[in-house]
Amino acid sequence: MQTHLADFIKDTAAGREADGILRSCVHCGFCTATCPTFQLLGDELDGPRGRIYLIKQMLEGQAVSEKTQLHLDRCLSCRSCETTCPSGVRYHRLLEIGREVLEERVPRSLAARATRFLLTEALPRPWIFKPAVALGQLFRPLLPRVLADKVPVPAGGNEQPWPRASTHVRKMIALAGCVQPTLTPNTNAATARVLDRLGITLSEVPGAACCGALRYHLHAQEKARDDMRQVIDAWWPLVESGQVEAFVMTASGCGEHVRVYGEVLADDPAYAAKAARIADLTRDVSEVLAGERERLNELLASSSQAGGERVAFHSPCTLQHAQKIRGVVEALLATAGYQLVPVADPHLCCGSAGTYSISQPVLAGQLRDGKLAALTAGSPSVLVTANIGCQTHLQSGSSLPVRHWIELIDERLNGVD
Repeated sequence: MQTHLADFIKDTAAGREADGILRSCVHCGFCTATCPTFQLLGDELDGPRGRIYLIKQMLEGQAVSEKTQLHLDRCLSCRSCETTCPSGVRYHRLLEIGREVLEERVPRSLAARATRFLLTEALPRPWIFKPAVALGQLFRPLLPRVLADKVPVPAGGNEQPWPRASTHVRKMIALAGCVQPTLTPNTNAATARVLDRLGITLSEVPGAACCGALRYHLHAQEKARDDMRQVIDAWWPLVESGQVEAFVMTASGCGEHVRVYGEVLADDPAYAAKAARIADLTRDVSEVLAGERERLNELLASSSQAGGERVAFHSPCTLQHAQKIRGVVEALLATAGYQLVPVADPHLCCGSAGTYSISQPVLAGQLRDGKLAALTAGSPSVLVTANIGCQTHLQSGSSLPVRHWIELIDERLNGVD
């Protein structure tokens, strides 16, 4: 694709990066076939190829409008198109650059700015988010349906404590996250119990909460970088002292973001090297368990196993497309004795996509319902996933329980039928 970027951006780092990405696109259209929003809307401008043209026009100095903003806002950033693209176009980076320019050129309404402000200030702060969720749960019956769907039903029934302090030589650190401790507190606890059985001590570090992904994708980049620096500051003493083997991510959305810390903070002289090291030590929990497969198999063989509960697994976009971890969770669940039911179009997004279900509720609801239809077609008794956003979004439309897959491994190791 030929480009002629405008003077305002062509000699900047972002402009040079965008130019390289644009030139790598051969506009073949393969990406369109796997784009969730194009499948729903059938509009070329609501597919990756159309959005690439919109960004190209904007970076070449052509006029932009609320229409441009609408089509870029509708993108889920699911990166399914990148998995499909034969040319390796880094669409997500082009989208980030384009959205940043667009934010400066097309002002948002007061209501939209207020919503984004609340999301960027409330969600990453547990001391705000937790009481807000409790209040929403209390008044859930009185809320409008569109708001009530966003308030999770109080968790209960399957929470168990973290393992008692152990003396394992191997030590790993879990990211607590911002919303997960409130919405699904059993996720990290279950991970700690599983790793404890494998001879690994898992703990959390106070001060390491939000990874920065939420604010980063809401175009509050500087605040996001502050969140990232806070995580690095909390973890770095353990890295320096050699006390940590890996940083374990139980939310694939957080894992995807922490893995690009080195890239995002590359121009920060005080944090660039630290960020790159943190990223190198980051592992999704499925990767950790896959690395301990021999010992895990021994434990599963000696546990009390049920007769093959039927399970449907939804692979989050941040796991399969961004981190390119595919088939690992499914293999672990199968080894644990669960029957994985087939799921049609597993590459498609469920519609959660960070705060997308709030900013684009109609499209997010349609994508959720389509995903649930695919997940339940094989008559599973439980749905599982690997990201808190997907879990709560799917649960809002499902009568079946939606859980993190690590909980099922934990229950099987502990002989829970």
